[in-house]
Amino acid sequence: MKKLFLFLFLTTLPVFGYNVYSPDNYSYKNEDKVLFILDFSNSMTEYLDGETKLDMMLKTMYEILPQIDNNTLIGLRVYGHKGGFTAMNACRASSLIVPVERANSNKISTALKNLNPRGMTPITYSLKQSVNEDFAGISGKKRIILLTDGGENCDESPCEYVMKLIKTRKDISIDVIAFNINDEDDLEQLKCTALVTSGKFYTANTAAELAKSLNSSLTVKKDVDAKIISNY
Repeated sequence: MKKLFLFLFLTTLPVFGYNVYSPDNYSYKNEDKVLFILDFSNSMTEYLDGETKLDMMLKTMYEILPQIDNNTLIGLRVYGHKGGFTAMNACRASSLIVPVERANSNKISTALKNLNPRGMTPITYSLKQSVNEDFAGISGKKRIILLTDGGENCDESPCEYVMKLIKTRKDISIDVIAFNINDEDDLEQLKCTALVTSGKFYTANTAAELAKSLNSSLTVKKDVDAKIISNY
């Protein structure tokens, strides 16, 4: 029944104009506000093509961050970077590491070096904190780039959350990068999270695909709306 409801919801989404460009470096308008939400759950220690998924993510971020224009407001939230004595504690292991401000690339790069994967995957809680706390007092359009190697495992639904969110908030879009995820239900939830908020959904299973997904998310022109087409 949930899948049928999600199918009906997504297939009724509007379609807008679409444009993508690929400059040599990432250049944003001053009003751009981007918050990275990165997965530091325990599964990021798993190996993929002889390298941990964590190392793949970090290498990609270290390459991309220096190329982001200093006028862009960017920040970093992570989850799973600490465990807990109870499931409730583990499902609240989400922290704003670097607040959303201009010229933050070096701060984010430095912060990433001091984090280790340990815990669970509280995606929905992280999104709620981002919307209600991290972007508080910041006006205009805002964007979240969520990179995860698994679906929600804290008894919440990011899809259901954003369906409620868009009824009152039109200023936030969520791009989702599903990194080495094969579970169909998890992919369905994550795809919904992106499409419902007029964001983009990517899948990546190699280091190259991960870099391409992040590059694509960061190089969509902000003065052109995104085209949302459901593949359901």
